Amino acid sequence: MIAPASTIRKRLRLRHLQLMLALSETESLRRAADELAMTQPAATKALKELEDTVGVSLFVRHARGMEPTVYGEAVMRYARVMFEDLDELREELAAIEAGDIGKVRIGAVMAPAPDLLTRVIVQLKAAHPRLQISVQIDTSDVLVQALQQDQLDIVVGRIPYGFPALDLSFEILSEEALAIVARPDHPALAPGVKPKLADVAKFAWIMQPHPSPMREVIDQTFRESRVAPPASTVETSSILTTLSLLRDSDMLAVLPSSVADYYAALGTIASLGTALRGRLAPYGLILRKNRRISPATRLVIEAIRAA
Repeated sequence: MIAPASTIRKRLRLRHLQLMLALSETESLRRAADELAMTQPAATKALKELEDTVGVSLFVRHARGMEPTVYGEAVMRYARVMFEDLDELREELAAIEAGDIGKVRIGAVMAPAPDLLTRVIVQLKAAHPRLQISVQIDTSDVLVQALQQDQLDIVVGRIPYGFPALDLSFEILSEEALAIVARPDHPALAPGVKPKLADVAKFAWIMQPHPSPMREVIDQTFRESRVAPPASTVETSSILTTLSLLRDSDMLAVLPSSVADYYAALGTIASLGTALRGRLAPYGLILRKNRRISPATRLVIEAIRAA
């Protein structure tokens, strides 16, 4: 029977969580004990104390060793998050000591990158030069998972359909249109002409991998248009790879209109004007519920909302 929260708070010790973290990495009580400079009997005793504290068995013992139960996996996950929080606390304290205001890890889909995210970062760095910002551009499914694993502080994207997200909050920021693009001298481009989907399906296409929302829109477009999808495809979420392939081939790609407009203005690509039937759901600000928000992260959130 699961122990009351008051009992867990009173009896839980840091060494218990250190042992669970070591077990999650070594998968061996002996190796975990060695890593923590403990004897194996001491590690066994600490594990028994932890199981008594929470009120359930955390591991199944058998001849080949130990296997975590669902309860054990949950405790290991929270131990990992707790020590990541402690690392983050240490970094924030060191930043304050050095005169900085902290570090923020932002994840974003492509659409906000050339406009919204650029403006936010430029404004923040002008006002707070020592604010440390890291940015990861990827698909929403990758970013949301990274947020839940405490590898990101903020995500500007979407919560994928069917994704377990009870621990997340979502605040709509903007909608995102899509455009089919190619190199400026692509044979499918002609002044004043919008190629039909059936005409451009014969070319090789660069697509984001499943299960990204953008890929779902592309697949939906071909289904509803009753056009066979391209037989030749390259899957990537890298904008650099996409632009390089477009430059050196007759391939086509689908990009957010904001990204397409940015690179079209540089003369790198051109839009075909071929309509896409599906629409992407709005993207927004995704945060973890009931998690401490650092002053630096709060600055970024407010700047995103203002922009």
